[in-house]
Amino acid sequence: MHGWWLRRKHFHAGFMKDITEQIRVSEETHHHGELVVAIEAAMPSHVKSSAERALEVFGRLRVWETPHNTGVLLYIALDRHKIEIIADKGLKSAEHEWKAVCSGLELRFSEDQYQEGLTEAVIGLEAILAQYCTQEAGENGPNFLPDAPVML
Repeated sequence: MHGWWLRRKHFHAGFMKDITEQIRVSEETHHHGELVVAIEAAMPSHVKSSAERALEVFGRLRVWETPHNTGVLLYIALDRHKIEIIADKGLKSAEHEWKAVCSGLELRFSEDQYQEGLTEAVIGLEAILAQYCTQEAGENGPNFLPDAPVML
């Protein structure tokens, strides 16, 4: 129940529209990576860990299916207060960069600042993608994955 309540309270349609636009603009102008945000109110009871579930969601949402293998999944399990980032093999960033984003998001969530936390996390992930998935001036390839957060 708690996860459903958090999702309804903090992740309403207007805020999700803002996050979608933030992802769209960044992918269009700053890099050729693909960021997918998945927010799950309640993890399925048969799943043992959030890392296992994040891998499952990564596959089901086909985040791996980009030409340069530069897909990134930000998975949030609201009921278990877990955050996972799964990056495809084409991204050569250091593990500590992903962990820093997770830590910042966890801190904001613990302070009941869900919208601020998610906004900052998306900005941080887009910065990592811009660093490792640079695009040439004027290059604007196709968008392979949806920009809107996926509500599970």
